[in-house]
Order: sequence, then C-alpha cells, then structure tokens
Amino acid sequence: MSTELLLGGAMVGAFLLYALFAGADFGGGVWDLLASGPRKAEQRALISKAIGPVWEVNHVWLIIGVVLLFSAFPRAFAALSVALHVPLTLLLLGIVFRGTAFTFRTYDTRGDQVQRRWGLVFSGASVVSPALLGMCVGAIVSGDIRVRGLVVESGFFSAWLSPFALSVGLFALCLFAFLAAVYLLAETDEPALQEDFRRRALGAGVAVFLAALAVLVLARQGAPRVWAGLTGSPFALVLHAATAVAAVTAFALLLARRFWLARVAAAAQVGLIVLGWAASQYPYLVVPDLTLQDAAAPAATLRSLLVALAVGAVLIFPSVAFLLRVFQSAPRDAPRP
Repeated sequence: MSTELLLGGAMVGAFLLYALFAGADFGGGVWDLLASGPRKAEQRALISKAIGPVWEVNHVWLIIGVVLLFSAFPRAFAALSVALHVPLTLLLLGIVFRGTAFTFRTYDTRGDQVQRRWGLVFSGASVVSPALLGMCVGAIVSGDIRVRGLVVESGFFSAWLSPFALSVGLFALCLFAFLAAVYLLAETDEPALQEDFRRRALGAGVAVFLAALAVLVLARQGAPRVWAGLTGSPFALVLHAATAVAAVTAFALLLARRFWLARVAAAAQVGLIVLGWAASQYPYLVVPDLTLQDAAAPAATLRSLLVALAVGAVLIFPSVAFLLRVFQSAPRDAPRP
C-alpha cells in the first residue's frame, strides 16, 4: 500500500473521529438552543455536564486531519484554503466563539442576563459551525473548485453556496443533532430527561433521512463524480447498505429504550456515512483536478509523517481513553466544579 494512501486513510480516520466526538458536541449546542418545556433548565444542565469534560480535546482530531492535509498533500491544502477561505474562516470563528461562550457561560453568575447571552452565542455558533463544515465538504466533492497548476480558477462563493453544498450543510447539522440526542440518552438516569431526548433523537433521525434524500437527489447535477461513486461503486453500495442497517437498528433500539446500544448504532451510522463519502470521492482530494497522487508531498516527507503519526498515536489514544474513562466513571449526579 502506498504511503499517500496510508496517510489519506489516516486523514479520513481523523475526520471520522472528529465527526463522532466533536459532531456530538455541536449537536449538543443545537439542543441547548432548542431546549424547551418544564425541564428546559435540566436539559441544558445535562448538555453542559456531558460536554464540559471533553469539548476541548475533541478538536485534537480536527488538528490532526488539517496537519496531515497541509503536510502530506500541500497542493490540495493550498487549493482548498484559497477557494474556501470564506467559509473556513467563518468556521474557525464559530469554533472559537463557541468554546469561549461555553466557558464564560459556565463560570458566569447563575441566572445573569450576560450568562444568557453567552448561552445564545454558544448555541448559535453550534448551529452555524457544522452547517459551514458540511457546506465545505459539499463544495470539495461537487467539482466546482477548479485548479489549474498552482492557480484556483473558480470563484470564492459559488462552490459552497450551491444548492448541493447547502444540502450537505443541512445534512451535517441534522446528523450531528441526531448523534448528540442519542449520546445524551446515555448520560442520565432520569426517565423524564431520557424521554425528552428520545423524542428529539427520533425527530432528528427523520430529519437526517430527509436531508440525506435531498443530498442524493441534488448530487446527480451538483456532484456528478460523487453521484457515480454513490450509485455505481460496489464498495460504496456495500457501505450504503451497512449505513441503512445501522440507521434502522438505531431507531429500533431507541423505540425499545436500549439507549447504550442505540449509542453504538448511531455512532456506526455516522462512521459509515463518513467512510461512504471518502469511498465515493476516491481517488480525488479535490474533485476533479487533484488526486491523492497529484497532491502528495515528496516521498521522504510522507515517510516522516507516517513515523510521527505512529508515535503520536501511542500517546494520544491512551490519553483520550483515560480521560473518557475518568469522567464516565464519575457519579452522574456529582456536582460540577
């Protein structure tokens, strides 16, 4: 297996982990914005308790993916950072504002008007950021970003504001909201709160299906390369079937109130969607002008990156596993510091 393929797979793995962990955090912000009913305060408290210990570490996966992109595939990084500099800048601002607002809201005076405004910034950025992330993905796979040599010839707005890209942004938002609702079910033993988020998970799951259908319909004209991969590649078709099984299983487990197993099925569904996207786009990094081989750095750089990635994995994965174990083993009704 070539080094560029290994590093491309590692990059997909980093973005997959980002979707599974940070995606749920973004979705938590969506439900924070939409908290309602007699348990509105309890819903927001549960979201804060679930996000609080791990929200910063989740961005490790995004950092790894971006570092791999600009180190291993510099031509692709250059093209994307030029063509998508507007939505990527807005995404970065959304991530920064979201984290800042979450921290200030947590430690501000309880019930204070300023705290409520910080909460609105946090939840608003949690809605905008995943939508922008999905729009960037839609632009990358659409074929509207055109590269000739070292020059990006396409404009700065049309690729990520096309109907297809907008549909992918909506799909990402719905998917992360669904993932968050399912995750939150396993974070509380309170039956009333579980019922609140079970209803939200089922509703978000329906929204995911409708958004996915819109993406598929628009892909035929908006992303013909991905349409061909989604409908013609045997490997992609197997992934679609597995994704459908995971989605139906998640719904069945939610209806049966088997919340921990539903969490596993929902995570599998999201992971398979990310893998299906990568499979339908392969071998392109930027459709249709830059492949993995075209954009790859010199062989010596790729080999060095593989070594660094292996060493980093030995440190990062046990550390993250230990962090999650510490906070998941803590009593759920323990007071926050």
